Amino acid sequence: MSQKIIKTKFSVFRKKEIRKTIYNNEWWFSVADVIEALTDTVDIRGYIKKMRKRDKDLDSYWGTNCPPLEMIAKDGKKRKITSANTEGIFRIIQSIPSPKAEPFKRWLAKVGYERIQEIEDPELGAKRTRALYRAKGYSEAWIEKRMRGIEARETLTNEWKNRGVKEGQEYAILTAEISKATFGMTPSQYQKFKGLERGNLRDHMNDLELIFTMLGEASTTEIAKNKNSLGFTENKFAAQEGGNVAGKARKDLENRSGKKVSTNKNYLLKSEDKKRLK
Repeated sequence: MSQKIIKTKFSVFRKKEIRKTIYNNEWWFSVADVIEALTDTVDIRGYIKKMRKRDKDLDSYWGTNCPPLEMIAKDGKKRKITSANTEGIFRIIQSIPSPKAEPFKRWLAKVGYERIQEIEDPELGAKRTRALYRAKGYSEAWIEKRMRGIEARETLTNEWKNRGVKEGQEYAILTAEISKATFGMTPSQYQKFKGLERGNLRDHMNDLELIFTMLGEASTTEIAKNKNSLGFTENKFAAQEGGNVAGKARKDLENRSGKKVSTNKNYLLKSEDKKRLK
């Protein structure tokens, strides 16, 4: 069975974030996040161990139906996280005595239904993303740049796929090359610079940071296409060249404006909400 995974997404159930990712064209959810949301336990591993011990059927079901999938861990790094699809989560819920179980089932069904809708009409996914950013307090101007950046990123990763670059580690290495040439920092270094432990780095970028990120990735796509870059090594060179285009433009702006483009500000605190609208 081929594995197709996109980046970690987050949904919210009663103020609890549930990590999810696409695997074989359906949502798979972090089992730990689901259990934490339903039980408020601080010892998730211990709870799972006891749950599997008392529910032998669930225990036998676990290995096959709860595979480890790559998601963003609590420390902000990509790790293998025990996951389950909608059917699997429903089975796990059966073994959790919680008054939140029924509301969570309805929430889960809604999330799954939205995925089906998005497959049938991809524009719905973009509309929901816009609505989520509005709800978080981002300005329309920022949202427009963020959406265009998402499109530029998808165009680039599609180009990589067609040119023989492997998803996962090779994508991450090429992305780091673009970021390093654009901003002088890899994504993980940029996360630390902004004081982020988890979440999507780009959701914490200001307008200019988004613009130069987009320029680096769009330039990489154009260079890879025009030079017909094939495989990881040739596309690594294209990523460095594309990032250099954005990096030179960034430095030129900084020299002329007297102000750094990269900022350590993020949108984690409520006090930042007003800054999103500027």
